[in-house]
Amino acid sequence: MTSPATVIEARPGSRAARMALPRAIDALKQLANEYGVCARPVLLRRTDLSTGQTEVIDLPCGATRDDKCPACAKRAKRLRQVQIREGWHRADEPTPPPDDATDAQRALIQLRAHYELGRAQAELACQWDQVADLDDAIAEVEEVISAEGLRGRIAPPHTNHDQGDELEGRARRIRSTRRRQDVPDLPRRRVEPRTVGRVYTAPDGATYQPSMWLTLTLDSYGPVHGVRRSAGGKPIPCACKRMHADDDPVIGTPVDPAGYDYHRAAWDAVHFPRLLDRFWQNLRRAEGWNVQYAGCVEPQRRLAPHAHFAIRGTISRAMLLKVASATYHQVWWPPAETLVYHPDNPPRWNGTAWVDPDTNTPLLTWAQALDALDDDANSRPAHVIGFGDQVKAKGVESGTRDAEKTIGYITKYITKSAADCHLETTHAQRAHADRLWRQLRVTPCSDRCANWLLYGVQPNKAHDKLRPGNCKGKVHQRSTLGIGGRRILVSRDWSGKTLADHRADAHAWVKALLGITTDSATAEPVDAVAGEPTPVAWELARPDDPDVPPAEHRLLRAVSQRIQRRQQLDEARRRTSDPPESGRAVMTDG
Repeated sequence: MTSPATVIEARPGSRAARMALPRAIDALKQLANEYGVCARPVLLRRTDLSTGQTEVIDLPCGATRDDKCPACAKRAKRLRQVQIREGWHRADEPTPPPDDATDAQRALIQLRAHYELGRAQAELACQWDQVADLDDAIAEVEEVISAEGLRGRIAPPHTNHDQGDELEGRARRIRSTRRRQDVPDLPRRRVEPRTVGRVYTAPDGATYQPSMWLTLTLDSYGPVHGVRRSAGGKPIPCACKRMHADDDPVIGTPVDPAGYDYHRAAWDAVHFPRLLDRFWQNLRRAEGWNVQYAGCVEPQRRLAPHAHFAIRGTISRAMLLKVASATYHQVWWPPAETLVYHPDNPPRWNGTAWVDPDTNTPLLTWAQALDALDDDANSRPAHVIGFGDQVKAKGVESGTRDAEKTIGYITKYITKSAADCHLETTHAQRAHADRLWRQLRVTPCSDRCANWLLYGVQPNKAHDKLRPGNCKGKVHQRSTLGIGGRRILVSRDWSGKTLADHRADAHAWVKALLGITTDSATAEPVDAVAGEPTPVAWELARPDDPDVPPAEHRLLRAVSQRIQRRQQLDEARRRTSDPPESGRAVMTDG
């Protein structure tokens, strides 16, 4: 038996002892993160134009990822949690109906109607000078209508004959909307203008209005290592005939990497946002009311995207399963099954078009490729994406511990990039991610993607700056794993507020709690004689400007201010009752 290694302490004063001492700058950054101070603020210089006095103000960078700014990312995460919490179990409609137009606004619309009729009559009589005068009058009255407080455009702008001919020459392609025969049909009802779910009444007369939590997952691309359990909860062997623990590092990697369908996995990841839009559209039509949702898209352990959603109201699990199985998205692009050109020998630009590197034959243009697709009666979509059978849903009641736990689960990974959600600690995990990334690098992401050149087609609006296999789209990056769009998805009528509104509510709550009416850090200076705000000028400042203090000095000041503000907030809380959940959640850490 070998004796345990003896730990030898470094000699005092030696280099090893000095290197073991904590770094002061690291301690300062840790303290800043602890108190929610942004470590890389945006510098703004405010100049009082009446006195010439200048002041440099640090604004938080507003990053949403931990690897960029932990303090701002944590604050953004808490703000999202407040947004989900406020809109999840609402018992009333979040967005009130618009007000009726006033008499003055109605008179302006009547005048706009008279101008429209006069323009149509002048155009019919070929009185083009009157048409031009009426166009000027229409533009003027529409500016007045906007100034009167009417929301939206009263009518689309008029186009001249040249523009009409140009638009007619490039008419939009229209394809049949008939549903596929291999998917079940869905009921279609008229969608009612309501977002609040059903109210349940218990035998004792108590009423309940629960909501739901939903998880949508893509189909399988091949067997992967995982923890398997029977319907009764008993562990069963994996597809590799072994039993895995929950922390086994091979979980999520393919059992047979050569047989894993990375091509379909890459295409599904790129078009996953469109599939989610189809799902909510189908669900609202099948249910007959405006279902509202808030959720997050993140990768599974197998790196395929799936989404967690909080749904206001309740929907039967049978309907959710039916809608998920009947939802699909077809990609009507030119065929892209196999590469025609290798990224090491791609097509080249001859000055006017992309041509074959060996024969100098021009590649098919995007319009020609779509024309060939339209002319072929047996043409099929380049890709069809749909959900698998892994649809999880459960009811959640307001104010319960389960509701708070679910909110934390939905926002678990929103401060991390897609590739950082699951750590890669083994060679199998890194190889799996690399194989998916290599496939994503050559997968077209849009009609203007440079990767179309590798499949023998010039992309839409092709130019000489395209680099096949090096498209700058986010879905091709190693950090996104194909999830290149927005990862936080919130429906329009969820809470009736934007993030700026939620942030303003939190600031207003803090000001009311502290008994202050203005924020000295952002308030504009006021002229004592005239009583009006004095003119100020804002401009970006550079860290090397003479009037900008060193970053460490500004960070120390910000930490001190945050400590004092937190002490004031704690003291105000002790003097008052328990604060509302929304303000507390956002402002606890800054």
